[in-house]
Amino acid sequence: MTPRRPAADMPDVDVPDELDDTVEASLHPAGSPELEVPEISWDSEQGDTEGKIGIEVIQTLVKRLPNAPGVYRMINKAGDVLYVGKARSLKKRVSNYAQGRGHTNRIGRMVSETATMEFIVTRTETEALLLEANLIKRLRPRFNVLLRDDKSFPYILITADHRAPGLFKHRGARSRKGDYFGPFASAGAVDRTINALQRAFLLRSCTDSFFENRTRPCLLYQIKRCSAPCTGEVSDADYRELVSEAEDFLSGRSGRVKSEISVAMQKASEDLDFERAAIYRDRLSALSHVQSHQGINPQSVEEADVFAIHQEGGQNCIEVFFFRTGQNWGNRAYFPKADPALEASDVLGAFLSQFYDDKPCPRSILLSHPIEDLALLAEALSLRAGYKVTVSVPQRGEKKDLTDHALQNARQTLGRRLAETSSQTRLLAGLAETFGLEKAPRRIEVYDNSHIMGTNAVGAMIVAGPEGFVKNQYRKFNIRSTDITPGDDFGMMREVMERRFTRLLKEHTQPDGQAPEIDTEDDTFPAWPDLILIDGGQGQMSAVRTILDELGIADKVQAIGVAKGVDRDAGRERFFVRGREPFTLPVRDPVLYFVQRMRDEAHRFAIGSHRARRKKEMIRNPLDEIAGIGPTRKRALLHHFGTAKAVSRAGLEDLMQVEGISQRVAQLIYGHFHENE
Repeated sequence: MTPRRPAADMPDVDVPDELDDTVEASLHPAGSPELEVPEISWDSEQGDTEGKIGIEVIQTLVKRLPNAPGVYRMINKAGDVLYVGKARSLKKRVSNYAQGRGHTNRIGRMVSETATMEFIVTRTETEALLLEANLIKRLRPRFNVLLRDDKSFPYILITADHRAPGLFKHRGARSRKGDYFGPFASAGAVDRTINALQRAFLLRSCTDSFFENRTRPCLLYQIKRCSAPCTGEVSDADYRELVSEAEDFLSGRSGRVKSEISVAMQKASEDLDFERAAIYRDRLSALSHVQSHQGINPQSVEEADVFAIHQEGGQNCIEVFFFRTGQNWGNRAYFPKADPALEASDVLGAFLSQFYDDKPCPRSILLSHPIEDLALLAEALSLRAGYKVTVSVPQRGEKKDLTDHALQNARQTLGRRLAETSSQTRLLAGLAETFGLEKAPRRIEVYDNSHIMGTNAVGAMIVAGPEGFVKNQYRKFNIRSTDITPGDDFGMMREVMERRFTRLLKEHTQPDGQAPEIDTEDDTFPAWPDLILIDGGQGQMSAVRTILDELGIADKVQAIGVAKGVDRDAGRERFFVRGREPFTLPVRDPVLYFVQRMRDEAHRFAIGSHRARRKKEMIRNPLDEIAGIGPTRKRALLHHFGTAKAVSRAGLEDLMQVEGISQRVAQLIYGHFHENE
């Protein structure tokens, strides 16, 4: 990066390398107009703050701050970021923390834990807002409102790297050249829309390789879902016109497209070309379907996202509806992590600044509650998007109806979630009572193994907590030990336990070298389990307890074995707990159902992981085992020789005839297949 000139009244120090890319990504997002690089400086003169904490350290730092916009970070003794905030004036904002009075309990705790602060000065408050959102998503500070968004949105992609562009569902990085339309709230909404668009515009949805190898039209052409450009049933010029119409429709010009098709249908009818008129009629019908089948479709809102928030029981639910081209493209509920003392408008404002950090923004955003700095947020989103974005709180008319509808959905969604959480809480309390735990567990880990005669063995771990299964915490363990006899379930479980808890000790051990306390008051989801369930009997439990004893954490984690009952009948499971004789639970006990559900989820995940590994093993190519042979060289070898077996029989001179294969690489390949020689 280009060195930056330090701001006035700030020490002349460089931006830490680890945040350089974050700053650049925030201020120069992909696809946005070029912004001026802000003046950035970090406070590194910590000598006169050493040993101080809380208000004292803030009072010391505030003396050197300028009256300039920027972003500040509050950090505790361990180096963890507690809070990230932005300010129109860093000096005035930080001075408020230094006063030590009038703070809420949340801010009071935050200030009391602050050991140091770091600052980034920007040219404008808008740039500070963009950078704040990026840093919050990257650092996930404990006292900020955090957007829990671990799943990307699906889009519709019309490709632009082929003579006959295709229509596809897309999720993830936009690596392929083409036009992306969305977001859609779910994959199902994309599938339904693509299905209707195929009928309306007859665009292909096959892969490029399938397209190139067609000699006659496929079934989609027969059922009038494709115009068959692969075999020349439609000319390239006419097909490009269909693609253009589809892009216009998805870009919000649906009225014009329908009008042109209607005119063409009328003309065909007047020319007595009734067969062609029928084609246009069917296309109009399909377009009407795609605009009406997805629920509420507003008449006056062409492109907008609608946000509504509801608070209840110390939790927040934000419902988001997506409207594009006058169509409802679905909705999604979010449950941001926030302090219960925060008002709905504060949570919604913080949520919005993070939501569009990695998503395209519509031209209009409708809110159920007014937020602070509404105009600033609109300016920041406009700067990032490259066009004007309006943010408003409708008071009447159809837009108000949309926000009211979203608010009703948010209220109902949060009600269902609270009911489910309450049920889960009762089950956890019952689990603690049944197995003699000191308190209801916050993190339960369930382990299972899967293999066929010892081959492709996989260990699986699933995680459950107060809110149900926590799927982003699931882990799989490919069994690697060569000392384990194939089919030795005890040995497999021993390896899984050793790898899992050795890594936990390495990552979360306290400074004094002891295992961390798991009964923390922190409201974040714990990294350490306070209960582990093993799918197995006394043998598996012996292996597990041996590892826990060797690592010195047997008193930190309660381990319970769940053995299948007589004839493997569900409901007759036997439980193995240290210090107690094996026992069973009544057939209709809710705790038994709860344990069965967790065990079955672990079994499902283990089998799925095993099947994926087995499938990968079955299609593995011998060339994959050679170091230095990547996809390009592998493709060149297979194109030249036809099969991997033919490559293994080739001589050095034959191998060197392949493009990209030097003498050194040829010797490497030859030596791999002829090591005995």
